[in-house]
Amino acid sequence: MILPSKHLSERRALLTVGSEILSLLDRARTVSSVWEEVRGGKSERKRRLSYDWFVLALDLLFLMGAIRLNDGLLTKSPSA
Repeated sequence: MILPSKHLSERRALLTVGSEILSLLDRARTVSSVWEEVRGGKSERKRRLSYDWFVLALDLLFLMGAIRLNDGLLTKSPSA
């Protein structure tokens, strides 16, 4: 689930989704704007990704200390 495996493609692994999320956080953004871009709204790579899977990737990044949520905006942690 976190890493790609025999039954989980590299594109759906939580670390891959999390890395895409981190790449979008060049400035503070709302969760919904990041979701729109990750699911294919503005991204060049369109993908089928459920909101549940997106939230799991956010949870993983938060637990790793890579992102913060301040006043409704997602930001990268200084150490990320």
